[in-house]
Amino acid sequence: MKYKPLIGDQMSGSMGGVTASHNRGGTYFRQRAIPVNPGSPQQTVIRALMATLTSAWFNVLTAAQRTLWETYADNVLFIDRLGDPRNIGGLGAYVGANIPRLQASATRVDAGPTIFNRGEFTLPTIASITAPTALSLTFDNTDEWANEDDSHLIVYGSRGVNPSINFFKGPYRFAATVDGNATTAPTSPAAIIMPFTLVAGQKAFIRIRVSRADGRLSSSFRDGSIVV
Repeated sequence: MKYKPLIGDQMSGSMGGVTASHNRGGTYFRQRAIPVNPGSPQQTVIRALMATLTSAWFNVLTAAQRTLWETYADNVLFIDRLGDPRNIGGLGAYVGANIPRLQASATRVDAGPTIFNRGEFTLPTIASITAPTALSLTFDNTDEWANEDDSHLIVYGSRGVNPSINFFKGPYRFAATVDGNATTAPTSPAAIIMPFTLVAGQKAFIRIRVSRADGRLSSSFRDGSIVV
């Protein structure tokens, strides 16, 4: 269990049968849930990608490439579950940046970024989500990522949920990418196939990140819309 301060109102994690979590309303406690299927195909794929990337870090990357990732991690702090910035180290930055790229069948980036930011982007909007699987996503195709080869806007989708839900943490499943192009930027809106079958009247959520060609991975953007 992680908490801040020693006695306080910011906690995250599990101890015994109790889990501390938080949302926009603050910290709350709930009974610890045991996943029904902790070895789902999607989880198995992610674990395999983590193992592949960890092996590459130690056995493929040069010392100079690892130093670049260490330097990037020193200069670009990531936000933890309590909202605090922290240094996740070169290995953490390398694995975290490349898992989405491998999910998207993009090129693995072994040399760490030399630009010290997250490569943020203009927030997209959901034009519509139409049953059973059609997402129309509007984005700014003048953004740097959209005009850069091997940059990708990576889209994940949720199952359909009760329309009263306004915030959805997950799980999300990979849906598709919108690929940047230095010659001809992608056209907005993009037609995306959602990874789950949806029913009109449900609400569905998306999670989006941008991966830049040099390996920078943006913060997550989440949004939801009623399925029509």
